[in-house]
Amino acid sequence: MTPFLAEFIGTAVLILLGNGVVANVVLNKTKGNSGGWIVITTGWALAVYVGVVIAGPVSGAHLNPAVTIGLAMANKFAWSQVPVFILAQMLGAMAGTTLVWLNYKDHYENTADTGLQRATFCTTPAIVNIPRNVLCEITGTFVLVFTVFYFTGGEMSDTKAPIGMGSLGAIPVAFLVWAIGLSLGGTTGYAINPARDLGPRIMHQLLPIKGKSDSDWPYAWVPVLGPIAGAALAAICYTALK
Repeated sequence: MTPFLAEFIGTAVLILLGNGVVANVVLNKTKGNSGGWIVITTGWALAVYVGVVIAGPVSGAHLNPAVTIGLAMANKFAWSQVPVFILAQMLGAMAGTTLVWLNYKDHYENTADTGLQRATFCTTPAIVNIPRNVLCEITGTFVLVFTVFYFTGGEMSDTKAPIGMGSLGAIPVAFLVWAIGLSLGGTTGYAINPARDLGPRIMHQLLPIKGKSDSDWPYAWVPVLGPIAGAALAAICYTALK
């Protein structure tokens, strides 16, 4: 398996399980309806674990353009590979969220609330305050990328698994994402990953979802640029503190 394919599959599974748990909790007539925030954050943490286990031995399991850019800024990943990884992550996110829609299609058709439909694809802030929303995405992603540097010694290449402990190496990353979701996710839904938000938002626009609303494109730049800025800040701080 190539690094491109590893990032594609790992990201697809990440989004399948991550957006899948959101669909299970918020769409009507599911077994997990109204499961709540603990279920969503736990599901996302486990989704990260599975994605990292799949992709880690081959690509280092970035699964996130912000991670890829942050590592490149810290001179721990080749800039020439950044576009390749981001393309794989975007396509994987689009594939994963399409599978969520196919699995839950009956439940989408039984959910009249278009905001809940869209929530299974991409993030929306609890309170729209764009400067604060950007700050929240910067903060969450900074915590993610800065901590990942210390998990890995600053290296996640196409030849090194996440932490060097096989599948066990994915556990700290899963706990990290769980902590971010529980502590910081209540404001914007903690995208902390441009591909995780933008890829599914594009598919929300394209898929024939019954009665869907708009895809909230005026907000779409926040979960893209906010995480990139947070990752860049993490790279700068990590490099300065080494």
